[in-house]
Amino acid sequence: MATKHEQILHYIDELPVGQKISVRQIAKALTVSEGTAYRAIKDAENKGYVSTIERVGTIRIERKKKENIEKLTFAEVVNIVDGQVLGGRTGLHKTLNKFVIGAMELDAMMRYTEAGNLLIVGNRVKAHELALKAGAAVLITGGFDTVDAIKRLADELQMPVISTSYDTFTVATMINRAIYDQLIKKEILLVEDILIPAERTEVMRVGNTIENWTDLNRQTKHSRFPVVDENMRLQGMVTSRDILGLSADTQIEKVMTKSPIFTGEKTSVASAAHMMVWEGIELLPVVDNRNILIGIISRQDVLKALQMSQRQPQVGETIDDVIANQMNVIQEEDKFECEVTPQMTNHLGTISYGVFTALVIEAANRALRGYKRGDLVVENMTVYFLKPVQLESILTIAPHILEVGRKFGKVEIDVFNEGKLVGKAMLMCQLLER
Repeated sequence: MATKHEQILHYIDELPVGQKISVRQIAKALTVSEGTAYRAIKDAENKGYVSTIERVGTIRIERKKKENIEKLTFAEVVNIVDGQVLGGRTGLHKTLNKFVIGAMELDAMMRYTEAGNLLIVGNRVKAHELALKAGAAVLITGGFDTVDAIKRLADELQMPVISTSYDTFTVATMINRAIYDQLIKKEILLVEDILIPAERTEVMRVGNTIENWTDLNRQTKHSRFPVVDENMRLQGMVTSRDILGLSADTQIEKVMTKSPIFTGEKTSVASAAHMMVWEGIELLPVVDNRNILIGIISRQDVLKALQMSQRQPQVGETIDDVIANQMNVIQEEDKFECEVTPQMTNHLGTISYGVFTALVIEAANRALRGYKRGDLVVENMTVYFLKPVQLESILTIAPHILEVGRKFGKVEIDVFNEGKLVGKAMLMCQLLER
């Protein structure tokens, strides 16, 4: 039996894309309290098929696939530029494929403007009209309005006309930044991308016995199972070690591990891998915010996924990627060189503490890679900043491996500038083998 929360989510999911949603309307349609309706709408927003826009309201939008995450909807553009929707609200759920800056003659502007585009332009009413007729949305900069005829045309064609107080350059930068951030998110593997869903997962039920475990073990050749109640809520985990030497009629809930370690679907795979290696877990249940089992992940699947993600082309660079790309190997010396660029500095023009930390972690990672294939997670780190390092300095980073075990590595790192010691770090790292 589905809970009220699940019924509301299903109801919202079935609504047509572009439909406006309100707490009161859902509470009335499904005879639930407004508090329950509000929580479900927020959950739908987190899951990516509902969007709330100031001065417009909440609308049902198309759920994004991972491969299309770098494309923005017009609803997201409104929120990014703090915009006001002047017309064409019913088209806010649509996706824009590119934006065009209207800083040219009208006929030249229209040559570049196609269906699904977003034309960023000032108070040029004719450009607004021609863009809408070409199937493009319009973003008016400088806080300008447009004429009523354009607003009516936008409503008729279901393409938004948005106004923002920012100038054209700022708007273009803000949208670019948002797309770039989404590209970085696209590269981050989440548990939901690799989990085996609950309907394909073998589980034990509360009330089952060791005899049931033996039958399931014989059928599947697996020895670890989540234990759930009649509502699929996670109650425990049971493994072959828990049942050793016990009679076949022993109840599973008497031998299972109660309150087991679990994860959520939005957790990163790297974080799940760290948890599994650190706790020595082979199988990790994945639950939603109501503790209902939605799937499982195995250590093998997690490490395989991490290995595959390393082969993907990088499209959005994080600060760590920038630092890694700046570091060059000094041949035959087991050392690295890195130039301090403007984006690595603090307000005083010297290298920032965060960047220095990222540099020593990257150096430790590269040094340990010679011994072990895989990634590392820093468990403990002590950093000594001895002297400030100026902009455009060339740093020499020298890692020394003190100890490498099966699961841990200890590395000492010295950082020099023009032959003088400017910093030192000691790292204890956990190794994630592949």
